[in-house]
Amino acid sequence: MTTDYGSLFSTIQPADFGRVAVLFGGKSAEREVSLKSGNAVLEALQSAGVNAFGIDVGDDFLARLLAEKIDRAFIILHGRGGEDGSMQGLLECAGIPYTGSGILASALAMDKLRTKQVWHSLGIPTPRHSVLCSEDDCISAAKELGLPLIVKPAHEGSSIGMAKVNSAAELIDAWKAASTYDSQVLVEQWIQGPEYTIATLRGQVLPPIALGTPHTFYDYDAKYVASDTQYRIPCGLDATKEQELMDLTAKACEALGIAGWARADVMQDDQGDFWFLEVNTAPGMTDHSLVPMAARAAGLDFQQLVLAILAASTAGEERERG
Repeated sequence: MTTDYGSLFSTIQPADFGRVAVLFGGKSAEREVSLKSGNAVLEALQSAGVNAFGIDVGDDFLARLLAEKIDRAFIILHGRGGEDGSMQGLLECAGIPYTGSGILASALAMDKLRTKQVWHSLGIPTPRHSVLCSEDDCISAAKELGLPLIVKPAHEGSSIGMAKVNSAAELIDAWKAASTYDSQVLVEQWIQGPEYTIATLRGQVLPPIALGTPHTFYDYDAKYVASDTQYRIPCGLDATKEQELMDLTAKACEALGIAGWARADVMQDDQGDFWFLEVNTAPGMTDHSLVPMAARAAGLDFQQLVLAILAASTAGEERERG
């Protein structure tokens, strides 16, 4: 991945996309965020002259998929059911081009444990972790990984079910709470330092964003509700470290087979080393969202960003190359 941002602008005319279904909502824990993202994407496409319509993905989705004339789909479903490979597989069976990564990359990125295993095998830095299945696992993890730690459902996004813990007792409580969202729960070494998020778009790494929040970490409220979250572009790194971060992001995304667009979340420790946490394959597109911010820094407004994402679905060239 390079930084030739001029290549992101699509020369495809709005009419050439055909009839575009924007898939949003769904049944995951991130439904409310997806509704906001989907409505923003739909409005941008329609204002650009694209023949787009929205589908709130529910129990009747298969019937609508068969009944509607759909030339391509813009997937803006967050979480399970839309970001985990299942929707991608259904659309491929139906022969409908779609935005973003393919089946395998979507499934891998949605699974935080499998993501870490792939990264670890390739030498991409990711925090030490353990899988929690019992109170004994919690006690062992606290001893082996050290405190503090952060607990995460393995298949959720938007920081849902996450908690920072400072004792084995807190870890047990956090594991039980996270288990209500997911049968598989991870606990991860806490990295103390600044957090960055880096978007990729059509083979390019966009300018990194440094995040700041008075919250314990960049949680759901900091992402979607709070007005005191800080975003810095330029991110404040010197040129060498910023290029290192962008190069590592390209490597981390390529390891998973990411295509079209995505967003990686990264921590930096007090030694200056970067640690990769996860990759989102259908990131948020709300008024608080990070990919639109990064795109603006690269010279694309929201409408241009949406069209660039959609253009990558035309021939599936990114997935084929991956």
